Amino acid sequence: MNSRRIRATPATSILIGAILLGFAIEVLTGAWLDGEKLARLGAIMGYSVFVEHEYWRLLTAMFLHGDGTPRGTALHLAMNLLALYQIGSLFEVMFGTRRYLLIYFSTGLIASLTSAYMNRGASVGASGALFGILGAFVVSVWRSPRWRHERGARSIVNQLIFWIVVNLFVGQLIPKIDMSAHVGGLVAGLLLGAILPHRVPPPPPSQVVIDVAPQQD
Repeated sequence: MNSRRIRATPATSILIGAILLGFAIEVLTGAWLDGEKLARLGAIMGYSVFVEHEYWRLLTAMFLHGDGTPRGTALHLAMNLLALYQIGSLFEVMFGTRRYLLIYFSTGLIASLTSAYMNRGASVGASGALFGILGAFVVSVWRSPRWRHERGARSIVNQLIFWIVVNLFVGQLIPKIDMSAHVGGLVAGLLLGAILPHRVPPPPPSQVVIDVAPQQD
């Protein structure tokens, strides 16, 4: 990720770095291939969340990845990082860093809570938050005074809807995919996109034009 892109999307850059750091810790501790170690490291566990009140798991699980196999873990991590790099950075540029972080963490936590309630086993991954961004992206463009009339933005929305449908369908076919987290994050994102006020983020400093008129004595 080049320096110009990092300056334009600071939140996305930090999130990617945090996820990579989380995976490095998994590798160093052996948790990426061991479900019990991954659970101790911070995976979502319904019993631990609701009975032992370990609510911190709702957050830490968003920065962990793995399914117990090298290939599955690598694919899980790579797909989420790619989606975050492409969709997350685009959302941050179009709607601002503050709105992006609010939606990412809010929907991610709701997705984790949904997963803890619906599943008995351990669950990890940033997918719930990413589905939250997808849902908020679609509704935000429809509501945005700036973007709803832009052909390019409407084209992005159509592509996002297609990939949402595809991912929800594929998720039904793969037992290890946590569909409750995906649906929980998506619904939360749609709702937040519908209720949060829209403010057009200011242009970057390089695009700001300051007109200084001569003063009259």
